[in-house]
Amino acid sequence: QSCFICYKMGASITCCETGCDRTFHLPCAPDGECVTQYFGAYRSFCWEHRPQQAVHARPSQDNTCTICLDTVENRISYKTMGCPACQDARFHRQCVQRLALHAGIGFRCPCCLNQEPFMMEMLTMGIRLSKR
Repeated sequence: QSCFICYKMGASITCCETGCDRTFHLPCAPDGECVTQYFGAYRSFCWEHRPQQAVHARPSQDNTCTICLDTVENRISYKTMGCPACQDARFHRQCVQRLALHAGIGFRCPCCLNQEPFMMEMLTMGIRLSKR
């Protein structure tokens, strides 16, 4: 199979959306804005069929990553994520991924400290947690 991101052969991950035949390499997934869910059935999605967050930026939202304090986009996207609980926290996908790997089972929103809805949302959006 050919990877739809890098166009090289050997792609083994297929979008699990019915009727979608896009395949990609796991290392290419971030470049193609694909999401792989690392829980349950370990499903993967191409950029077109990946899950989207229902969080909407508030007009007065400070567009700063709660983790690294750099600027984030003023809208929720693949690269800019938000907390479903407080809807105030915004962060870069890479920042929240780093936090998840370091926090392990203590992973929670760095702004409101919510754990359960936050963790489930991040898992659904393709953030991997440490096994420890």
